[in-house]
Amino acid sequence: MAIADFTHYLTVEQGLARNSVTSYAQELRELAAYLQHRQINDFKACDRSQLMAYLATLTQQGKSRNSVIHAVSALRKYYRYLMETHQLTENPMANVAAPKHAEHLPAVLTVAEVTRLLATPDVTTKYGVRDRAMLEVLYATGLRVSELVHLKLSDLHLEMGLLQTLGKGGKERIVPIGDVACDWVTRYLKTSRLVLLKRRTSPYLFLNAHGGGLTRQAIWQKIKHYVALADIKKDVTPHTLRHSFATHILENGADLRVVQELLGHADITTTQIYTHISKQRLAAVYDRYHPRA
Repeated sequence: MAIADFTHYLTVEQGLARNSVTSYAQELRELAAYLQHRQINDFKACDRSQLMAYLATLTQQGKSRNSVIHAVSALRKYYRYLMETHQLTENPMANVAAPKHAEHLPAVLTVAEVTRLLATPDVTTKYGVRDRAMLEVLYATGLRVSELVHLKLSDLHLEMGLLQTLGKGGKERIVPIGDVACDWVTRYLKTSRLVLLKRRTSPYLFLNAHGGGLTRQAIWQKIKHYVALADIKKDVTPHTLRHSFATHILENGADLRVVQELLGHADITTTQIYTHISKQRLAAVYDRYHPRA
């Protein structure tokens, strides 16, 4: 009941996205399991030392630094909620500091690797045409996989070379989509999608074998499959195509503010990581080709 009330508060009063609410609820379930093992059945009975011991346990279990940071964020939000709703008089998370984020640059594909990956689906099949269109859209627009999953036919404006999407926090943005991606989406709409629908109706653009929308997990698995077929040795996820999109257009002279708008970042400091990637790649090229590097 405590978790259900909290998730209702996050959804209705704070307007958080479903994925965020789900992840916060999962953090609380993990804490609840830890506490029950120690005969504590109420979050409100937990003090600062017990919460610190729990967070230390996460580290001992081999959880990544970012996972611990997320756990701290979730617990802070939950105990602030208990304070705001007058269920507690003291906040045990008030002075609990999260570990600092580790410096981490996301994996990026080269243009040649992207080209190889996009050419991998067998476009003589209905699924191959769908998957080629899907990969082309991801790379052409930099959409998050969650945005791709929820992309609807009504969001497409192919005659203008645009699509619209709802990003984090329900923020709408308009994104250009190149001619090549437009052509593959058009081909998919005229052929494979009609077959996948099986005389049903669906508002979603990309469909599974039963005529329903694809899931994030299904797209992740498909990309892993095509990465293996393309013999790409990097750890590639759907987000890698987003990183590659941003890095490649920056390397070709795009303004950072434009990239921020295309990606739907609320804060330009989030976008600035791609300038670090570009500099890193520039240094690698220099080291490889300069005779005195």
